[in-house]
Amino acid sequence: MDAIFKALADPTRRSLLDELFRQDGQTLTALENRFAITRFAVMKHLKQLEEAGLVVTRRQGREKLHFLNPVPIRLVHDRWVSKYTEPWAAALSGLKSRLESPMQKIFEIYIRTTPERLWEAITDGEIRSKYTFGARVTSDWTVGSRYEMSHPKAPELLGEGEILEVDPPRRLVQSMVALWSDEVKSEGTSRVTWEIEPVGDSCRLTVTHDHLREGGNDEIYGGWPMILSGLKTWLETGELLTTPRSLRYA
Repeated sequence: MDAIFKALADPTRRSLLDELFRQDGQTLTALENRFAITRFAVMKHLKQLEEAGLVVTRRQGREKLHFLNPVPIRLVHDRWVSKYTEPWAAALSGLKSRLESPMQKIFEIYIRTTPERLWEAITDGEIRSKYTFGARVTSDWTVGSRYEMSHPKAPELLGEGEILEVDPPRRLVQSMVALWSDEVKSEGTSRVTWEIEPVGDSCRLTVTHDHLREGGNDEIYGGWPMILSGLKTWLETGELLTTPRSLRYA
């Protein structure tokens, strides 16, 4: 938390996050052109944001792209904001989870657990329902198999897809078709990649949601910060988070 607050304390770093909120996946050169400071200064600010987990980088060919990671913002909200606000308050002012430019979204979080336990929490339907708003995912988790997402109080399936890659306990790739509302049904098929990397006594979990339609409905990916916050809370404390979406079928 200290690193997050320190990173957010600087107005230039907040402006960099605003730029990535406006257009995700930008190069250093693109970001540098938007600020009246040196390239080196922009690099230093980006490095501190990356160390705080607020920015995640990915290489595409020769380019290094920078993505806004909203999960730490969600953790700050859950720890310091939600206790002082009504349950439906969903985000910090100025950095909302309803992100734009949705072609590819990357979410990263550190969880104090083992890769095996984290993999189980992702693939076990009963455990997964504890942090996915009560929804259960069923599959045999083999390549080419189907999976379904359902809720006991929902009249129809909430989602479905195909398992594309399985490498326990490191990597899981699945297609995703959202079905929980008429608005998302027309968005087509996207892809979700779960990557687990052990780091000391913890794991770094990176969720990449791509193959998204530009300008599409952000309901499809906007819930990831709450899901991953709930996953971290449950694995580390055994407690459940009450979030706005967890009350959808209450």
